[in-house]
Amino acid sequence: MPIKLRRLLIGRPLHNEDLVRERLPKWKALAIFSSDALSSVAYGPEMVILFLSVPGILAYGYVAPVSLAILILLGIVTISYGQVAKANPGGGGSYSVGKKNLGEYPALVAAAALLIDYSLTVAVSISAGTDAIISALPWLIPYRLGINLFVLFGILMLINLRGIRESATAFVFPTYSFILGIVALIVTGIYHTLTSPAPLIPHSSLETHFSWVALFLALKAFSNGCSSMTGVEAISNGVPMFKEPEVRNAQVTTYWMSAILGLMFAGITFLNMHFHFHSIANVTMLSQLAESIFGRNLLYYYIQITTMLILYLAANTAYNGLPPLLSLLARDGYMPRYLSARGDRLAFSNGIVFLSVISAILIIAFHGNTEHLISLYAVGVFLSFTIAQSGMVIHWRREGSPGWKRRVLLNGIGAIITGIVVAVILVTKFTSGSWIIIIVIPLQVYIFKKIYNHYQDMSEQLVLHQDLLEEHTLSEASGKHNVIVPVAGVNRVVANTLTYAKKVSPHVVAFYVATDNESYKRVKTKWELWNPGVDLVAIKSPFRTILRPILQYIDEVQAAGEPDDIITILIPEFETKKWWHRLLHNQTGFILRTVLIMRKNVAVTVVPYHLEK
Repeated sequence: MPIKLRRLLIGRPLHNEDLVRERLPKWKALAIFSSDALSSVAYGPEMVILFLSVPGILAYGYVAPVSLAILILLGIVTISYGQVAKANPGGGGSYSVGKKNLGEYPALVAAAALLIDYSLTVAVSISAGTDAIISALPWLIPYRLGINLFVLFGILMLINLRGIRESATAFVFPTYSFILGIVALIVTGIYHTLTSPAPLIPHSSLETHFSWVALFLALKAFSNGCSSMTGVEAISNGVPMFKEPEVRNAQVTTYWMSAILGLMFAGITFLNMHFHFHSIANVTMLSQLAESIFGRNLLYYYIQITTMLILYLAANTAYNGLPPLLSLLARDGYMPRYLSARGDRLAFSNGIVFLSVISAILIIAFHGNTEHLISLYAVGVFLSFTIAQSGMVIHWRREGSPGWKRRVLLNGIGAIITGIVVAVILVTKFTSGSWIIIIVIPLQVYIFKKIYNHYQDMSEQLVLHQDLLEEHTLSEASGKHNVIVPVAGVNRVVANTLTYAKKVSPHVVAFYVATDNESYKRVKTKWELWNPGVDLVAIKSPFRTILRPILQYIDEVQAAGEPDDIITILIPEFETKKWWHRLLHNQTGFILRTVLIMRKNVAVTVVPYHLEK
């Protein structure tokens, strides 16, 4: 990306000392960390009803107990993650808890679950946001996928690449506007129910008839409704991003987030039951609710637009949670090291791009279908919840601080409940896609270990131990230095490279591959007329490739030389003035460098020639 365009899109580089000023106060942190959790009220209550309103089965009456169970579980998980933030002020959430208290593999399982969870957070949030606006503007249905990808790359990725403070500032207004709109919707809706002659909750919304099918549907509704708890763990992953005192501010923000989420979830569920809503294609239940209370007026469109914005911005929770986690994994050697580096704007830029690409793949693979994506959603979330709470049990027992038994009991109960939820989700959603997670998480752990083993092998091969220092003491080089310059003809780029080559070694050979007799004769004639003082080895290649001939020539030079001889390939390459000019030229130099760099005892160097216009 050209520097001017990069500065326009991302902004000027920030100094390392600016990192302190990038930290967040609680009111900003609530906006960027809680957008995922708060936005889930746009689809969480609907997902509960979706599986309890199957035609022919009277299971709608289970909405209330299922929703109450979700709220109780939300309270347990919230208190647990408040403690996780205290025990792990460096961030990392369930991965850090697992690594410190349970060992390597539970920690890697938690990391794999969080990676899947955050990637799905982005995909689900963006898809649900598009669904919200399509409910109000159905003519946008054919453009669903294009809208999703534009929001992902054109808005969310770019804003996050600009840094923490700018992304927080951009997302504060939509988040609080959404909260205000939902609160107004709930308050107005409850007022209408209290002043209406109709019962608060009609009998049809409370009718329950037990059957094993109804129980299965209730469990499936519970597992889908638990998607409302995604994002609760995000704050514990980003404790270092808060202003001092980091831990206290993170805990307070977690409690506020869950309190707001719980109230909105309960209010919307109550109103959905009052109106006895059912699923309608391409119309969200929240849209039905807003239309029933406000009608198709300005307030209705305010709810739909702010819902769309908060759902899009919910993806930002993942952008603030996953890149720091990837940074920790990279520093521990389980992910590529470049993911631990901060970019120009002090954000983990490589992690942000990585998350965007993975989420785009999910959106394309599932065609932006929110229901199908949510089927994969909650497994990773509750698996990481279970590992975090199990780890906290060991943490409190080991620490033995005052009140540790109470904390162990709380986290132990939480671990058992969330573990049961994982089992329920796996069983009830197995055919809907949870089997994919069963395969992907072990595969991801395997990849983590392969990356770690590679770095360990590399370290063993590169480190100079004390007993090897004498063996590797530098001495005067012996042997012959052969320099081979692949050329495409006679021009200034070649002349520039040969001038450099003759300064490096007296043993220089130019190597040319001709694809036909005419070019062979033309270059030989030009070379003899030029006479640069360097021999030209010209070879005809009927297969129109230069790779095989040059590799064969290198083999011949190595076979004819001595063991101490070395070979350097100098690749002439011109650098265009404008970045897009490179698209107009082949990449032969790049291909040569990529292939030759894999050869033992061969050094490869590019000699650039800069064009001025």
